[in-house]
Amino acid sequence: MNFSGKVVLITGASSGIGAATSQEFAKLGAQLVLVGRNVEKLKETAAKCTNSDSHLQLSADMTNEQDVERIIKQTIEKFQKLDVLVNAAGIIENGSIENTSLEQYDRVMNTNMRSLYQLTMLAVPELKKTKGNIVNISSVCGLRSFPNVLAYNISKSAVDQFTRCVALELALSGVRCNSVNPGVIVTELHKRGGMDEEAYQKFLEHCKATHALGRAGQVDEVSGVICFLASDMASFITGVNMPVDGGRHAMCPR
Repeated sequence: MNFSGKVVLITGASSGIGAATSQEFAKLGAQLVLVGRNVEKLKETAAKCTNSDSHLQLSADMTNEQDVERIIKQTIEKFQKLDVLVNAAGIIENGSIENTSLEQYDRVMNTNMRSLYQLTMLAVPELKKTKGNIVNISSVCGLRSFPNVLAYNISKSAVDQFTRCVALELALSGVRCNSVNPGVIVTELHKRGGMDEEAYQKFLEHCKATHALGRAGQVDEVSGVICFLASDMASFITGVNMPVDGGRHAMCPR
């Protein structure tokens, strides 16, 4: 895989899968647009990337329409093109149909789906020029149903449908669109969603039973798949929702 001369825009680049993916693309020669809310964390990501001084760092709230518009504007101003869009920004919140709220639904859907919709819409004209591609970060929760993360499940199912639809709409323009669907990956996502350290450690221990490979995954096990899907090695792959979940999507309780 070689991304020399390619411009890759990654949202959610300040932590987790987004940060790991940024470092992976940098190793492969890409010029990066790193987008995140946390300025200090964004700087940390950039510092870990090869050729860190050449990358564009943008602090943005993905639920703010003006911020999203600015992302594309400043990307083109600096690099004059866009080759790959990686939609990695996302949040998770606990809640069932009995204790959720419309406010929670809006928060999760606005971050995980609406912002992705807007940014992709604005990026498409540039991606058509380069015959580039899109990789969305979804979840095994888009493929299977799990209790007590209702809004999150819905948002990731929407991301998967969005991925397939956009793939079909842009195929004849030479633009591919795929998603990766991680299982539990060791990041700060669940802690930011409300888990304390003790609960999180129990959650990771439980992953030994809920994932066929007997463990939670690591960020670099997802970032490598993202780079593959964005590369010319995957030139005949589009419209795919690819599980990267240690076999969790294939499991059923017995």
